[in-house]
Amino acid sequence: MMCLSPARHACGTSHPKEPIVRTGKRVHLILACAAAAAVMTGCSIEEATCGGGEYPVLSVGGTGSACVPNDQEPPKGYTRYPEGKVPEHVGDEWDTYWQTHTVDEDGRIVEVPQGG
Repeated sequence: MMCLSPARHACGTSHPKEPIVRTGKRVHLILACAAAAAVMTGCSIEEATCGGGEYPVLSVGGTGSACVPNDQEPPKGYTRYPEGKVPEHVGDEWDTYWQTHTVDEDGRIVEVPQGG
């Protein structure tokens, strides 16, 4: 992008007719800083199963899941994951496990039939 206006607020320069060449370096710097901040603060770039203020629930008898606000009970047809077996990130150990397992109506963990 080239800007020839003398107005600083419009083009980022106070020198008339000075071309401004925009490169991707600023974007790379911002991404590098964000990644460094995530590492230093212990943040993960993995996609969380649910957002802040929510917890995941499992479809009874199926492999579906949903996210429920912390102050609410699971909707009808859903249950909380068994303690210690709650997926936290997409693709983690428990997220993968619950793709082939579910909780039945009696609360037992069962394998889901193929195609189920």
